[in-house]
Parts: sequence; structure tokens; C-alpha cells
Amino acid sequence: MAQRTERTERADALRNREAVLAAADALFAASSSPQNVSMDDIAAAAGVGKGTLFRRFGDRAGLIGAVIAARLEPLQQAVQEAQGAAGSPPRQRVLDLLDASLRFKIENRNLMSAAEDAGLSSPYRAGHYDWWHGILRTALDRVPEVHEADFTAHALLAAIRADLVAHLIDDLKMTPEGLRASLAAHIGNVLGNTSEPPTGGGRSPVPG
Repeated sequence: MAQRTERTERADALRNREAVLAAADALFAASSSPQNVSMDDIAAAAGVGKGTLFRRFGDRAGLIGAVIAARLEPLQQAVQEAQGAAGSPPRQRVLDLLDASLRFKIENRNLMSAAEDAGLSSPYRAGHYDWWHGILRTALDRVPEVHEADFTAHALLAAIRADLVAHLIDDLKMTPEGLRASLAAHIGNVLGNTSEPPTGGGRSPVPG
């Protein structure tokens, strides 16, 4: 009986967690002012008490971080599968990685803005930053023209900070396609000229 009760409680907790993440995801995506999406709003949409949110996620920043992690999980899996596939030249792999990250940030600008307002403004404190940096550094290590892969990975990721992406898209009205093309050109400048320059993220692992 005790084991059955424990399994039921665990199943209920998992369902609550999934409901909260889905509700928060939908609210941030739909809101033009993500900083105004409150814990009360999320609890009501998920059908749980606000105390459940704080017990499960600690605070608003923790909840937002969990939503970002949930959204990133399928992308990270797709990136790892694409990186493991044979055939892509090293320079193209670098472009594909950065294009994937850029597209994620473009599509999730509201959520990223909410993260900044919740005190997660430094990308270096986010767990996913180390993942992106590590996999990008590995790709850069295979590009003969790159001699400081670790620093170059940091520098290239800085070019697609979430706050910069939001500024370019929302304030300066740059189109997503234009921003992706500019990123591809920037990567070409950083990596140096070659007879086979990278194209505009044509093999990005992010679904179109």
C-alpha cells in the first residue's frame, strides 16, 4: 500500500510539473509583455496552487529556467545527432550550430526576455550556455584556421546574445532571415576566407 501511494504521488507530481511547464510555455509565448506573466497566472492556467510552483521550482527564475531547458531538450538532441553524422565540413558544422542557437533565440524572444527580468540576465549562469560553448568549441577545433577555439566559441556566442537578438528583431525591425544571413557573413569573417564559404545555415538542425 505504501509503495502504491508513493508511485501515485510521484505520478501526480510529474503530471503537475508537465502541466506547469506547458502552461508557462504557452503564456510566455502568447504575451507581448512576458515580464507581466505572474506565478499566479501560471498556477491558474496549470490548475495547481501557487505553492506547488514554489515547492517545485523555487521561484519565478527557477520556473523560467525549467521552461527554457524543456524547450531546448529536443533541439539539443537534434544538434547532437547532426554533429555525429558524417559528411558536414567543419566550417559548415560551426555555422549550423550557431544558426540553430540563433533560430531558437529568435523564436523564444519572449521567454528569454522573461528570464532576464527574473534575474537570469547573464547567459553565462545558464546551464545550457556551457553545453553550447562545449559543442561549438569542439567544432571549431576541427577548423584549421582557428587557433583559439575556446575564446572563439565565447566570442561567436556573444554575437547572438538573447538581448541583442531581441533588440535587432524587435527594436531595429531586422528580419529573422536578414539576421541569419548577417550571422553567416560574420562567421565567414571570423573563420577567414575559403574557397567553400559557409552558406546561410542551410543544414541547420532546427526544423524550418
